[in-house]
This record gives sequence, structure tokens and C-alpha cells, in this order.
Amino acid sequence: MNNTSLPGLSTIAVHGGFEGDPATGSRALPIYQTTAYNFDSTDHAAALFNLEQFGNIYTRLMNPTTDAMEQRLVGMHRASGALAASSGQSAILMAVLNITSAGQNIISSSAIYGGTYNLFNVTLRRLGIDVRFVDFSNPANIEAAIDENTRLVYGETLGNPKNNVDDYQAIADIAHAHNIPFIADNTVAPPPMFNPMDFGADIVVYSLTKFIAGHGSSMGGIIVEKGDFNWNNGKFPELSQPDPSYHGVNYWECFGNHDKAVARGIAFVLKCRVQLLRDLGCTLSPFNSFLIAQGIETLTLRMPKHCDNAMKLALWLNDHPLVSWVNYPGLPQHPDHQNALKYLKNGFGGMIGFGIKGGIEAGKKFINNVKLLSHVANLGDARTLVTHPASTTHQQLTPEQLASTGVTPEFIRLSVGLEDLADIQADIDQALQASQN
Repeated sequence: MNNTSLPGLSTIAVHGGFEGDPATGSRALPIYQTTAYNFDSTDHAAALFNLEQFGNIYTRLMNPTTDAMEQRLVGMHRASGALAASSGQSAILMAVLNITSAGQNIISSSAIYGGTYNLFNVTLRRLGIDVRFVDFSNPANIEAAIDENTRLVYGETLGNPKNNVDDYQAIADIAHAHNIPFIADNTVAPPPMFNPMDFGADIVVYSLTKFIAGHGSSMGGIIVEKGDFNWNNGKFPELSQPDPSYHGVNYWECFGNHDKAVARGIAFVLKCRVQLLRDLGCTLSPFNSFLIAQGIETLTLRMPKHCDNAMKLALWLNDHPLVSWVNYPGLPQHPDHQNALKYLKNGFGGMIGFGIKGGIEAGKKFINNVKLLSHVANLGDARTLVTHPASTTHQQLTPEQLASTGVTPEFIRLSVGLEDLADIQADIDQALQASQN
């Protein structure tokens, strides 16, 4: 770390959030596998519960291992605060419910992960929250859908599995013109590949299960708050007025960002922690936090390799005689290639979509014949993964909804891993040959 700048991403990934255990001298992050913590006195306990002092109360709310992992991602985003959750789905749900109630609405991209689409289209509607799905490729669609009851704009930085790249800054500008936040799911493009907060995102959510953890071993999710959004603009009484569920605390007054020169407000994630995490209990286990923190230490090494392998593989697939089409934003023919060049300066991601000649039946044969590739419902693993979204992750969607998310019957999704590229190509080639028999 030099004296003239903030530490770099790799330094934060290795050192962020933990400088050694003062009790034992342990240099590696310990797993604090405990449910509760000793209080120094009744006054100390009261100060913690009153949010007058930060510290550990109960692992449903906070844990030292989890806190260290959270702080690593805070540092890597140059953000103000973060809240881990038991899964990416629970992080998304809490981020929305934190500022949205029955009778209000949110604007969502239609090109999102099938599980999120179902959460928004079915579960949130059952809670009385209207979700307006629009095509984000034209930001004017977002503007047209917003009304006085709109609470947020939600999109994925790289749509899963559509691989769309939208104009992030234009989307953020529209949201901010209406005094509402832009929430971005950056699961498929984490730092060092991309930081949505550099282009207007106010809240970033992740499935930590994917590239950030990186090894397919641990479920987790997180909400990261940039810290400079004005929650006191008249639209968010949940944050700017006393909270009756927590003895009248006013999150904006106590924990908001009142100096716009410094992104330091944690009103959003603190409310989410002491209210929603407390009540819903979707807590990340300390052991999973430890494994995810281990994954973060190599994130700046792994993401460039994922991106490099994927770019070379996309070019190879594009020339393969048994492949009908390839969907990868790094290819010049991709409809969002110019946006990808504008925003994705450190690689175009580790996810590829492609179609096999012979349609859905050939696609099934392909998947049934892979050997090195793993047929699983996941992405962002060190191993190369393959799935057929129309029959798995997106099977609950209607044909119209499938089309909006970019899923066609022959669509194959690859999450490109860290193996030697020649070995990945060899396995894909033999499975493609087998798909034609």
C-alpha cells in the first residue's frame, strides 16, 4: 500500500476486513462459530442494542467472520457498507423489501435470471408489490414505466443467461432524475471485471455462490451500499422517519450520508440488518463466510482467466461448423458489443450462450455426452459448467417470458472455468460430434 492512493483490488481482496486476531494472533481469518457474544456490562449491552455502539450481539445479525468478508467487498467497491445473506435470492429479496411495500412498484429488466424473474413476477406480486418488466436495451422504456409509486430500478449488469449489456449510466441517470435508486445485480461481472458503482449504481447485489466464492462449495448473497444516495428526498420514510420496529431509530439522521463529498452512509444496509435480517433470519453461516472470504482472496486472479478463456472459446465456437450461433458480448456481432466495449474494460465475462445445429434434440445429446464439463445448475465455478436453461433454471417461464430473457429451446449456457482451454475445446468438440448422431 503506497502513501498516495487507496490500496489496490488485489491487496483489499487479501487483507480487507481483517488484520489478525487480537486474542490468538491468528493471521488467517478464523471461523467464529458462535451464536452469541459476551457483553462487558449491562451498559455495554444496552449501547449495542441501541445502535449507539457497533459490535457483536447475536450471529443472526452479525458475526466477525462474516463482517470481515463483507468489508472485503466494501473495500473492493469503494463503498460504505454491506450485508451478507444466506443466498443471492435472499439478498435480492431484502434489498427490494427494505424500501418497497404493498401498493408500490419496482421497474425491472425483463432479461434477468429465471429465479429472480419468478421471485418478482409471482412472490412479490402476492405481497402486493407490482413489478413492471421492461426491455432495458432502450432506457426510454424505463422512463415510461416510472410513476409516483415506483421505488427502484433493478437490472443485471450482464443478463443471465441473455448476456445483454445495457447502458448502465443512462439507466442510473433516469432513476436518479426520479429520486429513486438503481439496484444492480453484478453476480456475473464482479470486480476486477466491473464495478457498477462507477456508473451510477447505488446498491449492488450478488449471489456470492458464483464467481466471488468461485469454487461451487458455498451458498451466499450480499447487498453492498455505495453510500451517497439521498434517502431523505421525501420518497423513503422507511429510512428518514422513526422506525417503530426498532425503538424509533431514524436511520438517515443517525447513519445517512450528510457529506456528499464522501460516500459513507450505511442507512440502507443498517436498516436491512436490524429489521429484515432480524425478522426473516436469512443469515449466512460463519463457515460459508470463511469459505467465501477465501475465494475473494483469489478473485482478482480468477476473473481475468475466466474472461480470457471465455473470449477465446467464443471465437472458436463462432467458427465451429456444428454451432448455429454464439452469444458473447465480446464478439463484434453481439447486439450490445458497443456497450460492452464502453463499460467492460477488464473482460467480457465468463458466460457464453450458443445454439447447436439440430435444435433442442441435438442440445440434449450434447449435454448428455460432455465428460470434462459438469452438467449442473450453477455458474461461476472454477470448473466449466453447462446447462440447458429452458428445461432447468428458466423452465417455470412462459414462452413469451423465455424469449424476453433470451432463452430459446436450443440455447446452451456455458460457464467457462479455469481449465486449460484446449481441454475445454476438446470436450465440447466431441460432445458436438455426438449430438449429430
